[in-house]
Amino acid sequence: MDIEQSQSDLIDHFVKQASAASNAPALSSVIVDATSHPLLFAFSEILALPNVLQLEATDKKLYLDMLRLFAHGIWSDYKSNADRLPQLTPDQILKLKQLTVLTLAETYKVLPYDQLMQELDVTNVRELEDFLINECMYAGIVRGKLDQLRRCFEVQFAAGRDLRPGQLGSMIQTLSNWLSTSENMLVSIQDKIKWADSMSENDKKHRKDVEEKVDEVKKTLFKVGWIYFYSISLSEFLFLNIGEKTPTSTSEGMRRRSALNLLS
Repeated sequence: MDIEQSQSDLIDHFVKQASAASNAPALSSVIVDATSHPLLFAFSEILALPNVLQLEATDKKLYLDMLRLFAHGIWSDYKSNADRLPQLTPDQILKLKQLTVLTLAETYKVLPYDQLMQELDVTNVRELEDFLINECMYAGIVRGKLDQLRRCFEVQFAAGRDLRPGQLGSMIQTLSNWLSTSENMLVSIQDKIKWADSMSENDKKHRKDVEEKVDEVKKTLFKVGWIYFYSISLSEFLFLNIGEKTPTSTSEGMRRRSALNLLS
């Protein structure tokens, strides 16, 4: 099962549990379970539930803040506000560090090891690479290449996180700009296709004209060839006929000249 399908099933499960929670303590327990689950990385659907938002006015507000942290925050945000949030379990700490990698991978395509070690409170490269491989890539939330020579993680894929408040408008604007650019590019491509079609038609017409001229030249050469052949044949015929008479006349003349010489 891919990560998108598993997320959808888990979200439905915890949304039903949170919706069915009858009081703040039960709802707080659902939030802890959801933020601890090793395969759940999206929380906006749970956060949007009316009874979850009602925790704002109760003594369990810190669990609502914790859910917001997992929806939009990173590990350093927790460290800065740890005194105003519930203490995290080891599973929640792991989850928040995974979400930190996701946030960085959404923003940058190359993540330096030094930056990652600082953000994740990791002390050495071996520990960092083990975390990236075992807890991030094997979990399916990111894909990439570990470059030990350059000491960086090259991001090839990162699963999306929940949209932050106010981020939807920016995303819509980005998509609108992309759509406008795509439409302009499509018009440009269509114009180039028309130009190519026109050039193809001109090329076909030019080729046809050349072929017609070639045919005319061939016909002309054929006619000239026959005329030349006829002329040669006629010349040979005349030469042969004249040649047959000339030697006889010459022989007779020679005999006459010989007879005259003898008489004289």
